[in-house]
Amino acid sequence: MTNIDVTAAHCEGAAPSVCFVTLGCAKNEVDTAEMTKRVISVGMRVVDDPSAADAVVVNTCSFIQAATEESIECIFEICGLENFENGRSKLVVAGCMPARYGSDLEGELAEASAFVPCSKEDDIARVLCEVLGFDAALEAQNCPSPYAASPASYVKISDGCDRFCSFCAIPYIRGAYHSFPYEAVREAVAERVRAGVREVTLIAQDTGRWGEDFDEPDTTAHLLDRLAAEFPDTWFRLMYIEPQGVTDELLDVIASRSNVCSYLDVPLQHASQKILRSMNRRGNSQRHLELVKRMRERVPGITLRTTLIAGFPGETDQDFEELIGFLEEAEFDYAGVFPYSAEEGTRAATLPDQIDEDVKIARAQEVRDLSDAIGEAHVSQRIGHEMDVLVLGREEDGQLYGRAMCQAPEVDGVVYLEEGEIGEIVRVKITDTLVYEMEGEVIHG
Repeated sequence: MTNIDVTAAHCEGAAPSVCFVTLGCAKNEVDTAEMTKRVISVGMRVVDDPSAADAVVVNTCSFIQAATEESIECIFEICGLENFENGRSKLVVAGCMPARYGSDLEGELAEASAFVPCSKEDDIARVLCEVLGFDAALEAQNCPSPYAASPASYVKISDGCDRFCSFCAIPYIRGAYHSFPYEAVREAVAERVRAGVREVTLIAQDTGRWGEDFDEPDTTAHLLDRLAAEFPDTWFRLMYIEPQGVTDELLDVIASRSNVCSYLDVPLQHASQKILRSMNRRGNSQRHLELVKRMRERVPGITLRTTLIAGFPGETDQDFEELIGFLEEAEFDYAGVFPYSAEEGTRAATLPDQIDEDVKIARAQEVRDLSDAIGEAHVSQRIGHEMDVLVLGREEDGQLYGRAMCQAPEVDGVVYLEEGEIGEIVRVKITDTLVYEMEGEVIHG
């Protein structure tokens, strides 16, 4: 089967068993954890083996066509398991695919017993009870938190997006932007801290807009500051913030709070003003460089990540060279680079001057090579430096690893260690690097 991330918890008893298979981004992982809690709350058991489950819920991703194809492949692989071929187990398809394709999906995937779009995931327990013919219990006892399995976790602070970038299907999948109330975010953080989580990454489609839609508007900076003050022993990291959300207030909070990671992920997508306008985005090379300069001046030592698209419709050689020149000057620590993907239902898919696939791939690879060269050079400069590292776990071969504040989950590499307890934050001296990975020695005394 494909490499699948599974959120699992276990309860004793003979109630139906459910396996969650999560594809896509960290926001889906949070959704799966919340669905897991709801399933446990009605007395069902949650297991990590789809071949041993009475029902499998595939939380799909459909952000781009490649993600949709991966989700479909995963669904078919699960349907090929013996417990599905003999009809013993049921399949539920949740998340982005049902949200994006709606009733069309039901006609294409007869193997599924139910479809649960993002907006209906709170109903997952009821749906599974109906599918499995299970009379729900009032409350399940002695079930561990789904957040107890790792020292690091995500918390969503909002959902949806209404920027309507011309290349993006998220507004059609997740709906309009809406902030979650402070009390709900604070309780989500507290729940994870009680479960032993030491690093909380705040995520959303657009984290910089938190609170602006309240009757009494608030800010992401204020949210981050309050959380960092109340939970001083917990690391906080902010991801997925659009350029407009990078305020001086936010940068000052990051600089002043020692438990807030000096790290920002700011998706810029391009540097050419013409291309950015066609993307329905703001900015140009100069404004982007001014933003990068401001972030580094107000937060000395900050680690910066961005996301870039190569081969957008109408991108000329000149536009592409402007992007390359911008990257050479900006010197981001990390960058996610993607060839443009024409997504059904988006305006960009209908634009003239679509770029040939081989050109898109070649341009994306050139940007990726440049970004990697810059990023790897930055990482190698950390040799000899001391930094705190959160010990996360062990790889299959037993190698202990952790993460420093300058590394975001899953995308920036890890720090390999020779000693330390999982969940512990240790002081480490970096002794070597390989591409984006680092090796470190724990400092005693």
